[in-house]
Amino acid sequence: MTRAITLHDVSKSYTRGARVVDRLSLAITPGEFLVLLGPSGCGKSTVLRMIAGLEEIDEGSLFLDGEYANDLPPSERDMAMVFQNFALYPSMTSRDNIGFPLRIEAPGDDPSPKVDATARMLGIEDLLDRFPAQLSGGERQRVAMGRAIARRPSAFLMDEPLSNLDAKLRNHVRAEISQLTQQLGVTTVYVTHDQSEAMSLGDRVAVLRGGVLQQVGTPRAVYSLPENVFVAAFIGTPRINLLRGLVRAPLDGAMTVSLGKQFLRLPEPLSLDHQLLRVQQGREVIVGLRSEAVRIAKPSAARPGEVPLTGLVEHLEFQGHEVLVHFNTGSRPAVVPELEAPRPAPGRPGVRRRRREGGTVLERLRERAGALRASPVRTGAVATLDGSDRPGPGDTSSAPASAEPRLPGDLIVRTTPDIRLRYGMQVPLLVDLAHLFVFDQHGQRICPSPDRLPDLEE
Repeated sequence: MTRAITLHDVSKSYTRGARVVDRLSLAITPGEFLVLLGPSGCGKSTVLRMIAGLEEIDEGSLFLDGEYANDLPPSERDMAMVFQNFALYPSMTSRDNIGFPLRIEAPGDDPSPKVDATARMLGIEDLLDRFPAQLSGGERQRVAMGRAIARRPSAFLMDEPLSNLDAKLRNHVRAEISQLTQQLGVTTVYVTHDQSEAMSLGDRVAVLRGGVLQQVGTPRAVYSLPENVFVAAFIGTPRINLLRGLVRAPLDGAMTVSLGKQFLRLPEPLSLDHQLLRVQQGREVIVGLRSEAVRIAKPSAARPGEVPLTGLVEHLEFQGHEVLVHFNTGSRPAVVPELEAPRPAPGRPGVRRRRREGGTVLERLRERAGALRASPVRTGAVATLDGSDRPGPGDTSSAPASAEPRLPGDLIVRTTPDIRLRYGMQVPLLVDLAHLFVFDQHGQRICPSPDRLPDLEE
């Protein structure tokens, strides 16, 4: 038996009233594999613990199969949790660890048949008589998973179960988890900060930032249509190229997006998405280009929808099956700490504000004016940090120290290893405008339009 899990406007606060989860709503269907993805401290483990009943819900409601479950004790939720640190009993053998929850549920029954069946499923029959200290990290994780599987629960809750494993073993166990959950058909909620795990395992991915749900959808939809700059920057390897752009839409000429020394000329007739950019005339925007949206080719080889750029090779990353080329195109990189930081700064865009109860209209207007003065993003310019905008003496408006260091160049392009390039070479590039992202000054995606769905033929 599997079950549906529904969270409705769930919130959780700890000391000083800081919300670690803020009005989260999610509906998980029976048998679905949902991944909670986000940076450390975004509240994803807290969400998992509230579903399990290990944390109280301060506000909002939890429903299990449509029934209100906020006050239901963990023992009655019929869920099994797999922890990051394995949590095995050191004085028990693997057999006893797997059978322990079975003995608690039915003290008079012999757990051996279920333990043996679970061990065969996981391929750990030869480990049943060993103690945890005699097992490797991967073997201990399999035993921990066996303890959860043996109960045949209605839902699995997994809290970063692979983070303590080495890279090769992590990939192997990841494939095992995917196969097991499909075989058992049990609702699974999986917490991770590793986007590769999220994209390869989940039926859907829910991206969290600072306790606020940013986007939920299939891995393909989240990657191909990120709702905002944070999701675009967090998902994808290598990281998406974010550039400062300026929309120019003259009535008697072609629409362009200026990137500094070069520009992207939007082909005519304009697509619906590009027509909607006219309202951004004269405004700074954030342009997003994934590495596969740009290819090395001459302008004469351009396909419909591709426009030319040129780039100077600054760095090469050989990956074996591919090469990541860092180009300097004279563009202005958009490093937007306020929009990309793991946790939004208080009083800045991206934080959901609630209307303050009480107070006069004049007091609320004063608060609003103060917030506008304090926010560089709302005053008109995109909050960026690059070579042309470095602060001068006495300027305290620079990005926080946590901002990521600049990589060589301003545009990373993925290409095949058979293309021979060298440092300092001037290279022709073609940009596929069908994969162009444009975000407004508050980090929300405006192109492709929010209502557009990904085309399966793309």
